[in-house]
Amino acid sequence: MHFTILDWFLIFTFPVISLVIGFVVSKKAGKDSASYFLSGRNMPWWLLGFSMVATTFSTDTPNLVTNIVRTNGVSGNWIWWAFLITGVVTAFIYAKLWRRSGVMTDLEFYEIRYSGKIAGYLRAFRALYLGVFFNVIIMSAVSLAAIKIAAIMIGTSPIETLVILGTVTMVFSAMGGFLGVVISDLVLFVGAMVGAIGASISVLDHPKIGGLDGLLSNPLIADKLSILPDFSNTDSLIVIIIMPLLIQWWSVWYPGAEPGGGGYIAQRMLAAKNGRHAMGAVIMFQIAHYALRPWPWIIVALASIIVYPDLDSLRAAFPDVPESAIGHDLAYSAMLTHLPPGLIGLVVASLIAAYMSTMSTSLNWGASYVVNDFYHRFVNPDASEKQLVRVGRISTVVMMIMTAVLALALSDALQVFNILLTIGAGTGLLFLLRWYWWRINGYSEIAAMVISFVVAIGLQFFAPSDWSGSFKLVLGVSVTTFGWLIVTYISPASNHETLVSFIRLVNPAGPGWARIRNKAKQDGETLPSADKGGLALALLSVPIACIGIYCLLFGVGYLIYGQITLAITLFIVSGVAGIFITRNWSALSSDDDLSS
Repeated sequence: MHFTILDWFLIFTFPVISLVIGFVVSKKAGKDSASYFLSGRNMPWWLLGFSMVATTFSTDTPNLVTNIVRTNGVSGNWIWWAFLITGVVTAFIYAKLWRRSGVMTDLEFYEIRYSGKIAGYLRAFRALYLGVFFNVIIMSAVSLAAIKIAAIMIGTSPIETLVILGTVTMVFSAMGGFLGVVISDLVLFVGAMVGAIGASISVLDHPKIGGLDGLLSNPLIADKLSILPDFSNTDSLIVIIIMPLLIQWWSVWYPGAEPGGGGYIAQRMLAAKNGRHAMGAVIMFQIAHYALRPWPWIIVALASIIVYPDLDSLRAAFPDVPESAIGHDLAYSAMLTHLPPGLIGLVVASLIAAYMSTMSTSLNWGASYVVNDFYHRFVNPDASEKQLVRVGRISTVVMMIMTAVLALALSDALQVFNILLTIGAGTGLLFLLRWYWWRINGYSEIAAMVISFVVAIGLQFFAPSDWSGSFKLVLGVSVTTFGWLIVTYISPASNHETLVSFIRLVNPAGPGWARIRNKAKQDGETLPSADKGGLALALLSVPIACIGIYCLLFGVGYLIYGQITLAITLFIVSGVAGIFITRNWSALSSDDDLSS
């Protein structure tokens, strides 16, 4: 490809901006561990919302969407659209609970919710399991996408790509900490979205496509356009929409869509000024992530089917790309090679921005686990704040190196997505209930984690070849859920003092804590009254908000498809849902300080 001076200028712009931000805020970020990982817990909702959206927009995301659209059509995106329910539940029911807890990381939750040595062991193990092992897998998938895009658009080798982008990301992440990450996310997200929208508009000018009308009327994509699956095809209906909406959203743990909130989403809720800001950030994230952002990627994916109808056409067009990297996810970056000078630089720059925003968040989040939940808690409890920041920076470097090594061994973004879904199957219900049911304990969490992992490995390597993905998911969820429920009932509950302390700190509502509250009352202990009305309103708000966001998602899609009347109707329904949420916003966060 031929790059102009303008293209190269744009390509280098975002890495340079990120490095500058990292160095500028490095002194403030390195003041202590709370500043390095949470920026003093004083962040506004809109900045955190932008950061959440930017983090989940990485180089592998458009590749994944392209893979899905090419193989299962637009409706195939329900495999991740269903996670909207998870995010809305987190916003209205769990965001305030996380903010009230006052923990540094979501893993610190274990030692305020569970008692005994098992709580500490669980915290330490998950710090390394999630913060390092799982996190490196996620970052490797992101890096794999960067490798594929760079190979086609710039011509760099996998090692060259990882050395250049990895080093820049590692340096500004280590220097700037959470504050640097969040500020950079704002800049990087704007650039990434401008590039994605520009690419979706430009590909329509390809001579094989002939504009938006030519795209939508092309017979090659006629069976790919439907937003909803074919209801006459039972197998398709089960896989595409029934399983994700009925089972997947609450049962599966997936980074960025953890039931009840977790990981870098929890990190941002914990960094918010108060519960209201935490709720606002998560809701903003859901609207942008699900309703607004997918369509530019979908347009490029549909166009790629016309230009590169199969894998052989991709092989023929890019003979220098290794066979192991040839997959449907490659089609997104293949389409970008047809962009004009100037725009191609902006799009490449936007993908670099997307890569850096996701990687920097994952590096900072993983380092927070290593430092707060492993090193400081179990290795060196007397470590100074400077030592903690230093260990955080060292952890960032080590994880980046591990990511680069693993990325060179992977081949497909959807492959990684499916592996993560399988490993997390069955654990989600526990993460939802542990806030509202006193009986869940540390042994429940260990059982869920171990059983889901063993079942995932078994299904991956030993299941009969004729078992469908849906059957494997249901089996994994059933076995894991049944297993941890049995362990919950046969293992000792957390001690009464720990449970009472948790109620005082977080004040969860619902009948799941009635036994503990009654016993405390009998013992003469005073506990805050549970806000049952607030929980009821939150539960009502969840389906209304989901309907509103889904209608916005569909409305944008049908507007693009030229079905104006249907699009306007959906926008009206979305607006009514938005009015309901807006009018009840104060009540939804009534027990928080609303002055900020």
